[in-house]
Amino acid sequence: MRGRFLGARVALFGAAILGAAAAQAAQPPSRYSYERPVADSGASRALAARIRELGRAFPGEVGIAVREIDDRGELVASWNGSRFFPQQSVSKFWVALTAFSRADAGALDLDRSVTITRADLTLFNQPIAAQIGPNGYTTTIRSLIFRALTQSDNTCNDIVLRHAGGPTAVRAMLNRNRIAGVRFGPGERLLQAGIAGMQWNNAFSVGRGFETARSQVPASRRRNAFETYLEDPIDGATVDGITMGLARLQRGELLSRSSTARMLQIMAQTRTGRMRLRGGLATGWTLAHKTGTGQVLGGVQAGYNDIGILTSPEGRHYAVAVMIGRTSAPNLTRMQLMQNVTRAVIAHDEARGGGERYVPRRPSAPPPDDDNETEGKTW
Repeated sequence: MRGRFLGARVALFGAAILGAAAAQAAQPPSRYSYERPVADSGASRALAARIRELGRAFPGEVGIAVREIDDRGELVASWNGSRFFPQQSVSKFWVALTAFSRADAGALDLDRSVTITRADLTLFNQPIAAQIGPNGYTTTIRSLIFRALTQSDNTCNDIVLRHAGGPTAVRAMLNRNRIAGVRFGPGERLLQAGIAGMQWNNAFSVGRGFETARSQVPASRRRNAFETYLEDPIDGATVDGITMGLARLQRGELLSRSSTARMLQIMAQTRTGRMRLRGGLATGWTLAHKTGTGQVLGGVQAGYNDIGILTSPEGRHYAVAVMIGRTSAPNLTRMQLMQNVTRAVIAHDEARGGGERYVPRRPSAPPPDDDNETEGKTW
């Protein structure tokens, strides 16, 4: 019975994102091996134990991974490391990587002018919409990348994706660079419509068109599509795979030196997720990161994430990923988990003799939700 029910849900979700896009997004596992042995020093065992403790205690489905970047790129700690979790806006990281990679190859001019019109709008968080007048808004691809990463602007990301070659180009970039454990979905419009049990219609991008249409979808169809997505997210990624991608970016193995520096500079200016991983920083530590936040149905959220590169005052780097797939825990509980992961990494660095005793920053009081990626996603 469960098999027939799940099969029906999968069929529904596939139809909702136009079938072909879903088939293209369901990528086979990479033929490459990306894993290295887990580090086995005293400090590493302590960090691994702390990550297991945090993962077990969290009231929801979560994956956590920490990877040392500078030496051998060892995976120090991993909880649910090979499980696929919804990426949501974390996938903007891979879009930006693809765009910079194509620019390095001379196939994309990042300073090319692009005029955005109302027809280009997508849904949910898209701050750039306020700047689009009757004659559109003209900017550059480089600026769109900045907005997509720092503001998690969905319209900017979709336009960058289009100019970078679409989902096929992103998947090719992942395969070419031997980054396994990462899927790339069909793009924001098709993905979010599919999660809601709908097929995309351009009218959804006008005003609250998407929210209005979603409210008219039968409850059973919405629930089935939502659960199907959580069972096997077409934009899913493993925390082990994500941290490998982050580590390889930091080591300069994915982009040219100038593009690597620029992408890391942009990620360091991310405005979303102020109280996620960033909330656990100590004095002198920095974070270059990307958040992701999914739709909510009946109090359950499908994706609440933060991934990034922690840098110590002395310049040591750690790739960190915390991916929450399904939870009803309050946002404060989720943010505290992420902050505790950051603190655990800093404690690990100190135990290795890397730095001074942890001195936390004084964060401002967290808002009810720490960013606006969730806007319009609760229903």
